[in-house]
Amino acid sequence: MYAVVKSWRGPGAEIRSVETPKVGKKDVLVKVKALSICGTDVHIWNWDSWARKRVKKIPLIFGHEFAGEVVEKGEDVTTVDIGDMVSAETHIVDGTCYQCRTDRMHICRNMKILGVDTDGVFAEYVLVPEMNIWKNDPKIDPYLMALQEPLGNAVQTVLPKDHVEDIAGKNIAVLGCGPTGLMAIAVLREIGAAKIFATTGGHNKVRMELAKKMGADLVLSVAEEGENIVKIILDETDGNGVDVVLEMSGSPLALRQAFEILTPGGRVSLLGIYREHVTLDVTNAIVFKAATVYGITGRRMFQTWYQVRGLLSRPNFREKISSIITHKVPVRDIAKGMDLLNNKKAAKVALEPKW
Repeated sequence: MYAVVKSWRGPGAEIRSVETPKVGKKDVLVKVKALSICGTDVHIWNWDSWARKRVKKIPLIFGHEFAGEVVEKGEDVTTVDIGDMVSAETHIVDGTCYQCRTDRMHICRNMKILGVDTDGVFAEYVLVPEMNIWKNDPKIDPYLMALQEPLGNAVQTVLPKDHVEDIAGKNIAVLGCGPTGLMAIAVLREIGAAKIFATTGGHNKVRMELAKKMGADLVLSVAEEGENIVKIILDETDGNGVDVVLEMSGSPLALRQAFEILTPGGRVSLLGIYREHVTLDVTNAIVFKAATVYGITGRRMFQTWYQVRGLLSRPNFREKISSIITHKVPVRDIAKGMDLLNNKKAAKVALEPKW
């Protein structure tokens, strides 16, 4: 089969022929029908400092956002049939560690991530453990199916421990309007947030317009407003600040501003990944504010997936999420897709399985 392979420790990747995976007793072989590029894939493509530290397996077929059709299954597989349209939970867990056995599989101590630690989905076929397979409604667009994994990140950021009570009717800020931040805005609007503020690092017109489309009431550019963002949001909330902040940018400035705009007793969810160590005035930002802080990694297995399924049952919500895909390119032109993302000309780039 053809695959996008990271064959060297440096920028770029190559498309080449590799052996089709062999199916084990509890495995499912899926023919890929739709793909999308995640920020993690951009890091691996660029071979930045994060990728250099994190990726151990070279050569590596990377990518993890996909949908496809089951074409073969192992003899012990019982929950999936040939012809099913599926996606996958990308955290491959051992099922036996302390976290897995206490209902926290998403933070398994021995986790492997599809397309980072094991060969991923930028290929004609992908091999997935039965446990990680998610069966889709065949009526949904395959490219929307492929977005469920990052949409799950957004849902988990909005609703850690099912915190619906601190969303409905409350003021919320989303710091960072990448694809997952945009999805979070759509989720917030769907479940009844009162006023939604959104910030983006640069004057990215594509993402700013999408943030408005997702349901943000006020979209602010850090490049233009900078330190004024705190004052603007406090003024817009009568000096109270927001009830919940979703920090999704990985910016040290955004991290500080998250707690400055948070109302005392409010909640912060941290999904952003910081390139280096950051400093924070914990005493005043968290302790004296009695702030609740959640670190968000991945999706709860599999509670978040069921929440995503419920949201995607709504046509208007599906339309919003689909519109985050601003470009589609053949997978053979993946370099073009990476260039669009690196130059901030796209929100989400989908890859068509055309080799």
